[in-house]
Amino acid sequence: MNESPLVTRTDIKLEPDPTRVLIRPFIPTDEGRVTKILARIASQSDGEVAEHLEKIRADFASRHIEVENTFLTRYEAIKHLNFTDAEPSLTRKLLIGSYFTSEYSLESAALFNPSMVPHPDQTNLPAGSVRFVMSLRAVGEGHISSVAFRSGVIDKNSQISLESSTDFVDNPEFIVDRVFTKKDFFDKLAEEGYVNDYSDLISLLLDDEFSLQELQTAVSRVHHQQPRLVQSHRITQEQMMGLAYSNYDVRFDSDIPLEGRVLFPSAPSEKNGIEDARFVRFTEDDGKTKYFGTATAWDGKTIMPQLIATDNFQKFKMRTLNGEGAENKGMALFPRRINGKYAMISRQDNENIFLMYSDRLQFWRDAKMIMKPAYPWEYYQIGNSGSPIETDAGWLLFTHGVGAMRRYAIGAALLDKSDPSKVIGRTREPILVPIDNEREGYVPNVVYSCGAMRHGDSIVMPYAMADQATRVAIIRLPELLSCLSKGNKAC
Repeated sequence: MNESPLVTRTDIKLEPDPTRVLIRPFIPTDEGRVTKILARIASQSDGEVAEHLEKIRADFASRHIEVENTFLTRYEAIKHLNFTDAEPSLTRKLLIGSYFTSEYSLESAALFNPSMVPHPDQTNLPAGSVRFVMSLRAVGEGHISSVAFRSGVIDKNSQISLESSTDFVDNPEFIVDRVFTKKDFFDKLAEEGYVNDYSDLISLLLDDEFSLQELQTAVSRVHHQQPRLVQSHRITQEQMMGLAYSNYDVRFDSDIPLEGRVLFPSAPSEKNGIEDARFVRFTEDDGKTKYFGTATAWDGKTIMPQLIATDNFQKFKMRTLNGEGAENKGMALFPRRINGKYAMISRQDNENIFLMYSDRLQFWRDAKMIMKPAYPWEYYQIGNSGSPIETDAGWLLFTHGVGAMRRYAIGAALLDKSDPSKVIGRTREPILVPIDNEREGYVPNVVYSCGAMRHGDSIVMPYAMADQATRVAIIRLPELLSCLSKGNKAC
């Protein structure tokens, strides 16, 4: 299989770095084990505790930002299991907290499936240069996926420079004053099949907008009235709280550089990972811009499409995507409204490419099939490789296809600008295929992208190699559009 001569690979390559470690809770689910650990630490003298803590500081303080604050947070999480009301010394609290903390090497296994968007800060750049943000899927122990970031600059000659990765990786702060809209919340609950007389009782106790604390209070009030819930009510309660925890806001300290920020799974729906974020810079009709990422939450059993919203890559809103159209992986949002509606490329059936419209960003329903597998390199299935890119000729949609021997390749299609359901042209052969030094890895014979960026007459496409590492290619845009615009449906 030959790829297009329009592609030039750069020397940019991002590989997994096991030294980038995140600090995480390490608390046994068995409270009895916690109590035993507390008892063992209590058996140490004050001098032994001080000596023990000093060794831990020496080993770990240089690897994390304010590690002692984390130790104190972990202590607060388990202090209710202490067997005495006596307040431990600060030194003993820190030592206790260290036993319920661990390091997680977030990209030790893979750093792949990238997307690229213009950076919100374009100041102090030479003429013709653009600063960008690249999102990546980082995979570590247990194949848990999180969203990592890199930034860099591409100059007028399409030369790319990347910012160095940071020595530290940090967690965001959770924003506790999250407000829910009752209609959206219970619409989603109904979609999941958990609206019944129990949820109706909870709804009656809530205003049109409510906080997580107010939801918890309503649940407590109903529980006080009905201490023994029937199974259907208990399951509804669990699903209701799970839904609430799956819609949350986080914020990073402004002193943490972009390369040190990571969106690690936090909600029940994300327990096994946040996968394949496709970021797009979205422009509203009034000219204001923001960034949206469509991703997949995975709890080990069920996938849940979700939306990541941010203005500056410092504060993020994590929201579930709802409606019967939000059923599968690989949703990609158009960068602006079309005819007054949000538009999304999707793949409901694991095989074909669909188009959806919606008045509400979080709710997606009717999907229209617009592309089926047509050529040998995509006979198995096709899907998008990120959000469509607007050009004068139409919407440029990069696609991925799966062919014989489960080989993934990347192609392109051109969609009508006012009616993207109309396919103007598509590539008969792929643009990008795995070459010899890209074939071997976690999943052999795969190239894959979650989103490219236009830069003048070039497309800058970061792409994954064998589900393990990431490279960047430059695609010549005028020649590609000329080919796709011929109107013969293939080129």
